[in-house]
Amino acid sequence: MKHSLGCFVLLLTVVIVGGCGGSGTSQPAPSPTTPSVPQVGHVVLLLEENHSYSTVIGNPAMPFFNSLATKGGLATNYFANSHPSIGNYFMLTTGQMITQDDSFTATVDADNIVREILASGKTWKCYAESLPSVGYTGGDVFPYLEHHNPFSYFSDVRNSSVQLNNLVPFTQLTTDLANNQLPNFSFIVPNAEHSAHDCPDGGSSCTDTDRLTAADVWLQTNIQPLLSSTTFQQDGVLVIVYDESNDSDAQNGGGHVAMVIVSSKAKSAFQSTTLYQHQSTSRLVFEALGLSPRPGAAANAADMLEFFP
Repeated sequence: MKHSLGCFVLLLTVVIVGGCGGSGTSQPAPSPTTPSVPQVGHVVLLLEENHSYSTVIGNPAMPFFNSLATKGGLATNYFANSHPSIGNYFMLTTGQMITQDDSFTATVDADNIVREILASGKTWKCYAESLPSVGYTGGDVFPYLEHHNPFSYFSDVRNSSVQLNNLVPFTQLTTDLANNQLPNFSFIVPNAEHSAHDCPDGGSSCTDTDRLTAADVWLQTNIQPLLSSTTFQQDGVLVIVYDESNDSDAQNGGGHVAMVIVSSKAKSAFQSTTLYQHQSTSRLVFEALGLSPRPGAAANAADMLEFFP
């Protein structure tokens, strides 16, 4: 079907027309593409522990974290997948919960972010505070907790002397930033005294405010230098998310938690009301790094495109 307009003809295909009597070349309309988050050079994922959204957002004990939530992107309708912790860590890195046993010690052969990073030729490191040594894949050595470090379980890491070198103590981050060697993907694991999991002195007699204050001071001391670095400011994305809510909140599996995105590539002072869970954060990380395929539930999870211009 076509409609004449003077000497020109408007078609339902793309037409280049030279004018009255001129020749035109018809070309098919371009195929639509599926939108995704912008690809960046550096993605940093950091997990905090065991607190509900309402406990941390707006809490004066966490001024630094709340400043990031205010200035960056905040997911206000975000839920963890399970209790206890370990299933959430695996969902973020494999797209499935693998286990709900925090005492789990087996090797995980499922597809995971390390496998896809290596296939793409990109780089990764897990910066784990209080990790006993480079390449350590053993059990808990308090305040380091193994079940907060999913990378220590992956066959792609355990079975490779090369990849084991990417399990490093958190102190290595300062050196890597100074030498412009931040990997494409960084997974940051504060120890149990600094993730709001336990009392900051390692004991059991402290208030929740003590836990949150210690976690916030640690974030400001250790993460602000990352945010201020030239490398991150050019093309970095930081995601801070709580692994699970308190035990009394099991809504959607793991309860209502806070998730914040900070990046020069993302919207500022943005709040989302969309329902998200950890598989969407996994999808975000994979898309931002240009990784494919996305394993497990990350393949079809709700995208987080709304956080980006």
